Amino acid sequence: MRFKGLDLNLLVALDALMNERNLTAAARSINLSQPAMSAAVARLRDFFHDELFTMKGRELVPTPRAEGLAPAVREALLHVQLSIISWDMFNPAQSKRRFRIGISDFMTSVYFQSVVERVAREAPDVSFELLSLYEHPDELLRRGEIDFLILPDVFMSSAHPRATLFDETLVCVGCPTNKALSKPLTFEQYISMGHVAPKFGRTRQPSIEEWYFLEHGIKRRIEVVVQGFCMVPPMLTRTERIATLPSRLVDHIAGAIPLRIAEIPLPLPAFTEAIQWPALHNSDSASIWMRKILLQEASRMGPPRKAAAGGTITRGGLHPESCPEPM
Repeated sequence: MRFKGLDLNLLVALDALMNERNLTAAARSINLSQPAMSAAVARLRDFFHDELFTMKGRELVPTPRAEGLAPAVREALLHVQLSIISWDMFNPAQSKRRFRIGISDFMTSVYFQSVVERVAREAPDVSFELLSLYEHPDELLRRGEIDFLILPDVFMSSAHPRATLFDETLVCVGCPTNKALSKPLTFEQYISMGHVAPKFGRTRQPSIEEWYFLEHGIKRRIEVVVQGFCMVPPMLTRTERIATLPSRLVDHIAGAIPLRIAEIPLPLPAFTEAIQWPALHNSDSASIWMRKILLQEASRMGPPRKAAAGGTITRGGLHPESCPEPM
């Protein structure tokens, strides 16, 4: 089909090329042969009077003109898909929709489990794909490659709608044998002790507390870097290291790994966990249904546990005097 001289099928090819950055992979993704994709590239170059792509090894490198076209092309194709091709009244009981959600291991453990359990009851054929937090999550939203992001709102783009889930606080934790935590820490002690810290993705994106420290020029002595929040507690066991973790996560894992709690000797603010979705999904009935569930399950969560400094938190609760001596 042509629209003002442009074969609209070429937009599908251009979008695939921008996404894959490889001629063969792009052709495969839209079920074209490689010669047909090469012909599409030639026609795109002719229409736009621009090379659009140059070769660097086996990778296609887009020109500024191609980079400029990409967002509008992606948005147009998504609009067609959501408004024309895929439009249908969403019936949870019959839907086989798969939601792709970017979420941390912390939020998966303390929050999203209840969402999965509820959806299994109300929409048994709906499924989820939970993705590691990407270093540029707003790009996934823009391209419509993800249905929701769940992360602190300070990390969210202003280009897409969002909604608040709940507020969370941070606490300092260590092994129950860590005697330094039996009394309030000074700021100097806190930054000089060995820390375990999570960092995310290939570019080692900081967690919320590390982001705060970087913003204020505070440097800790980080001895161990792990790939997620839930990997932190095992790295504290039988050591003098400490870590700064969301309080709900500390409460959640207490049954498996007892931790001694200390107040953080500086005013780390509470932070807000939120959900964000692509602007083009605003009127999508499936997205609206899932948003409702996400917000309702968040509203059922109680406040995070408040623990006194020096206490040990276990499955039975907080025990201020239950810190065992080292073996």
